[in-house]
Amino acid sequence: MKASAIRPIAETADSVTLARADYDALRELVEDAIDLADIEAVARRIQTGETGVLPASVVNRILDGEHPVAVLRELRGLTASELARRAGTSQSYVTEIETGVKTGGVETLRRLARVLDVPLETILPAPAE
Repeated sequence: MKASAIRPIAETADSVTLARADYDALRELVEDAIDLADIEAVARRIQTGETGVLPASVVNRILDGEHPVAVLRELRGLTASELARRAGTSQSYVTEIETGVKTGGVETLRRLARVLDVPLETILPAPAE
């Protein structure tokens, strides 16, 4: 339904009465407009480099419980040794983070995120449930 096809049943200075179908159609149009604005905002963030996108397969692996550092390291084509070197830490520490033996210090995680070209939040361990 087009917004121009919506006809008020009654109008006063303070209110407008609509048929339920017209009200529902207006709500749907508003929800669509909000969704479109959200999509456009994300597209602008991607275009300006403010945020990036990850392949669905990578996101699914992380959601399935694989450590984000290991998954992203593989996506970027890095060995644990190369990631460690670029982040200024040891390969064994990277391995301990990837396997969950250690959570990693904030500064180390920040450097790993920088090398992996993702926001820090992307590689932070999931909170304990």
